[in-house]
Amino acid sequence: MRKAISILLSLALTAGILTGCSTGSTSESGSEKLRIVTTIFPEYDWVREILGDRADHVELTMLLDDGVDLHSFQPTADDMVTISNCDLFLYTGGESDSWVEDALANATNPDLVAMNLMEVLGDGVKAEEVVEGMQESEHHHHHEEEENPEDTHEHHEEHDHEHDHEDHEDCDDPSECTHSHDDEHIWLSLKHAVLLCGAIADTLGTIDPEHQDAYAENAAAYIGKLTDLDGQYQAAVDAASTHTLLFADRFPFRYLADDYGLTYYAAFSGCSAETEASFETVAFLAGKVDELSLPCVLTIEGATHQIAQTVVGNTSTKNQTILVLDSMQSVTAADVERGATYLGIMEQNLETLKTALG
Repeated sequence: MRKAISILLSLALTAGILTGCSTGSTSESGSEKLRIVTTIFPEYDWVREILGDRADHVELTMLLDDGVDLHSFQPTADDMVTISNCDLFLYTGGESDSWVEDALANATNPDLVAMNLMEVLGDGVKAEEVVEGMQESEHHHHHEEEENPEDTHEHHEEHDHEHDHEDHEDCDDPSECTHSHDDEHIWLSLKHAVLLCGAIADTLGTIDPEHQDAYAENAAAYIGKLTDLDGQYQAAVDAASTHTLLFADRFPFRYLADDYGLTYYAAFSGCSAETEASFETVAFLAGKVDELSLPCVLTIEGATHQIAQTVVGNTSTKNQTILVLDSMQSVTAADVERGATYLGIMEQNLETLKTALG
């Protein structure tokens, strides 16, 4: 795979050199335009908020803008050229971004600044885990000698995850294993969003010192909104009658659940490629719905709800509501044009959470 990406990079960058005049960073007035590239929507929207009025004077690109899932994205030759020529590149830094290393190694802009957001968070990054009843996928099978599934934790208050960065010690090639076992859905924590927006504003101020104060002001105002929403989430959880989420789907919301002390059960882990649940998984989830008298079964955006419907159909009452919590993994350019924002989606998720928790 890495050899194929290297070949693609060589072809892409050759094309970029030959057509370099068409990818310049000057505006119509001839002044330099800052070129910023992000992989996914949350990063894109954070940058847009921090830029504020400066957004019209910046070339801001979101690579995953056509609805493709983060976990299945592969950059095109044009994407590689865009990254190679940019001034600032923001990416999550999880295993779905394994292609980034080669992209940066072949970048033509010697002043390119790359922000690995998982590295920014440091110890705030947690290991992806398999909780009780969760169907293991091939993603986890090669860890069987390292971890007995029977030893997985059921309750998250026990999860300190001292092993977050120790999981990589037995990799043959450490460069291939960076964050390979870490939960990369870091943007679904409002607390993380606050930290990352502060870091992004600082980086923008370093790259473009002339507008450093404006970036800091915009970031402070936006962080205030994020902090307020974080407080609303905590208040909603504190007032809820139940503190358990049950997903008949993948579960990318681990950071959100841990932020507010929620327990969860799910069919698959956040990065799983599985789409069909086993009989045992369905039976376990349906049993938990009955045991805990849960009013709702959740899925993520884009799901067919088939597994959720099957789980509901196997409960004793068969009357649970199926709700969608948006993980923002496949926001499109069209969604952005229609006004989608990170804050707006997280506000919508809060209302869904209130219903799910009763």
